[in-house]
Amino acid sequence: MDEARNGVPAALLGAAVWRKSRFSNPSGNCVELAALPGGAVAVRNSRDPHGPALVYTRSDFESFVRGVKDGDFDDLTIGGN
Repeated sequence: MDEARNGVPAALLGAAVWRKSRFSNPSGNCVELAALPGGAVAVRNSRDPHGPALVYTRSDFESFVRGVKDGDFDDLTIGGN
């Protein structure tokens, strides 16, 4: 596979193993993640498993996770600031 790009059909990501948070909505409204060869991380909507996947470098994804843990995005959640 060539370098993955944002908006790539998730089906083209080969044998990516998709997973979602244990806090996901049971109605299927979930974000799924997959580690890709070379260290990138892909993100897709579980309701559209063959639809587009967004691909981020490991560094970008780690920065995002740190921001989530630090509360940088709390205002985007229900009951946020």
